[in-house]
Amino acid sequence: MSQIPAYALYGEQQLLPDLLHCERILDRAGPRGWTIPVHRHPHVHQLFLIRRGATVMSVDGARHDLDPPVVVNMPRWSVHSFEFSKGTDGYVLTLPVAELPEVFDQPNDLAERLDHWGMVPAGAAICDLFDSVQYEHAAANPGRSLILRALATQIIVQVARLLPQPQRGDIPARYGQIMAGFEQLVQKHFRDRWRVSDYADALAVTSTHLSRVVRDMSGASALAYIEATVFREACRQLAYTRIDIRQIGFDLGFDDPAYFSRMFRKRIGMSPSAYRNKVNDGFVAT
Repeated sequence: MSQIPAYALYGEQQLLPDLLHCERILDRAGPRGWTIPVHRHPHVHQLFLIRRGATVMSVDGARHDLDPPVVVNMPRWSVHSFEFSKGTDGYVLTLPVAELPEVFDQPNDLAERLDHWGMVPAGAAICDLFDSVQYEHAAANPGRSLILRALATQIIVQVARLLPQPQRGDIPARYGQIMAGFEQLVQKHFRDRWRVSDYADALAVTSTHLSRVVRDMSGASALAYIEATVFREACRQLAYTRIDIRQIGFDLGFDDPAYFSRMFRKRIGMSPSAYRNKVNDGFVAT
């Protein structure tokens, strides 16, 4: 499993600071020969609407022929790929799980259904909702984030209602449980600059075993996963707030502002100030 790429969004390694991402299959898969190679996402949940076109999907090693119109529910960590026929019509809706904690982080029937991949028929109402998301995502209208959140929540709830309730045999194995606990602890303590050994102690496993689990599940080391979380939050703060850059570094556990800037440049490819300027020039947040 460690050889399977874990992407932020397909091949991109950096998440843009937006509530969600929506694009046509034509725009994403067309330039790539109508193929999306095998990969997985550690931080995003995806919904694929296939309106028309022959599509072969692979999930966790099993191949499936899709019968459009259909919506595919693809949870994070699921290993998947697609082979679309030329001209396939549909959308890919990508939802960062951190943006919708009321959907993905609640121990209820809705979250349990969404935690397993599945296919549901795409009726006219769901197709219309996808069209609305695509329109609002591309526009810069007042209240953009509010309406996108409402539309995305409506879509995912409608899909979850159609998905089957998971059986007891579908409960993730021990690796999945450790990874889920690690993710929760990282979100709670990454500002405290916990070491890998601190997370291992909290999960009652050895550092070596935790590193093996994280690498097998995400394709990255436990340390790299923690650092990615830290700098994803740095990007979020730079994009959404006017907090002084030095203060952002302090809040994320960096005592030396110069060291924070050097590490940010190494990770993101530009300085914090350059990133903030780039986002402000090209991103509209409402």
